[in-house]
Amino acid sequence: MKKIALILAAMGALFLVAGMAMGAGGVMKIESKQGVGKYLTDSEGKTLYWFKKDGMGKSTCMAGCLARWPIYYQEKVMAPKGLKAKDFGTITREDGKKQTTFRGYPLYYWMGDMAAGDMKGQGMGGMWSVVNPDDFPPK
Repeated sequence: MKKIALILAAMGALFLVAGMAMGAGGVMKIESKQGVGKYLTDSEGKTLYWFKKDGMGKSTCMAGCLARWPIYYQEKVMAPKGLKAKDFGTITREDGKKQTTFRGYPLYYWMGDMAAGDMKGQGMGGMWSVVNPDDFPPK
């Protein structure tokens, strides 16, 4: 009986730790960099971008575009201080994949950003920008 109780307690602890680790993936951060200002990142500090050709609730980045601009998706997003949970949502793209949105616009990574704080995709082609939560969507 004691062995079963110990096994169940160990399994419960394992599920708790796994759940916390999975939940941490959806924690958003607001960072700041001189010359750019504030911008959104994922829980690891990797920069998130938006595509100017996208519309509210619709992604136009497909196929080859996605190879360079992978989608950002978390089932649940924890809004950082100063933002509201309702600022974040999810769309189902035409390809059937889910994608996290900020104020209705799909979020992406840039394949060239390797470390936290990298923002090599900023201004790419005049179409890609970091997401400044103070001025988003830009007018």
